[in-house]
Amino acid sequence: MQLFYVPNISVSEIVLDETESKHAVRVLRLQNGHPVEIIDGAGGFYKAQITDANPKKCRLKIVESQKEFGKKDFHLHIAIAPTKNIERFEWFLEKATEIGIDEITPLLTSHSERKVVNHERLEKILVSAMKQSLKAYLPKLNSLTTLKELIINNKTENKYIAYCDEIQKTHLKDLVISGKNTLILIGPEGDFSAEEVKLAIGKGFSVVSLGNSRLRTETAGIVACHIVNLANE
Repeated sequence: MQLFYVPNISVSEIVLDETESKHAVRVLRLQNGHPVEIIDGAGGFYKAQITDANPKKCRLKIVESQKEFGKKDFHLHIAIAPTKNIERFEWFLEKATEIGIDEITPLLTSHSERKVVNHERLEKILVSAMKQSLKAYLPKLNSLTTLKELIINNKTENKYIAYCDEIQKTHLKDLVISGKNTLILIGPEGDFSAEEVKLAIGKGFSVVSLGNSRLRTETAGIVACHIVNLANE
């Protein structure tokens, strides 16, 4: 069955935006009476029928709804430095959404090679990945934030910073607590500076390892995302 994304659903009859309408009517050739499924990005999952197969304003009538579809008992927030090659960062967003992530903060650090991101494009990637993986919750994408600002203002109890330098550290898998909110910091290709790690430790972050291999930024983000989800299964 075809799945569409419609945010902020509050009535039983809704209209797809022009992009989704064109896809439904012109590409998929759906007609009046055809059953479809809808997600709203906030945990709502709906079954509906097309009432007006208009390629610009396709109208639907909701026939069944379910709230908190696939809701988890933990919150995973990964703050990660966007890569110089933006396609790698976009790949991280797509795969992390498929695996399961609730919040993402593009991070600006002293060694960052990318200091600008296209927020609108990244949002579209998240929506597409959410639909592809049949999830009803759209990950929250924060604005590009400095590491210092995030460290100082974040109140998450279980928080970790992945660091490559040869210092004493425990593997993330041995520290993650199931059912708890978790924040993980992933640095740029040049890693965090020693001063940044010191600041994070001073604010309650634990330095962790993601394994023996030296990982690319986007790979480290995926590994961290998988570890937390595995710990919560």
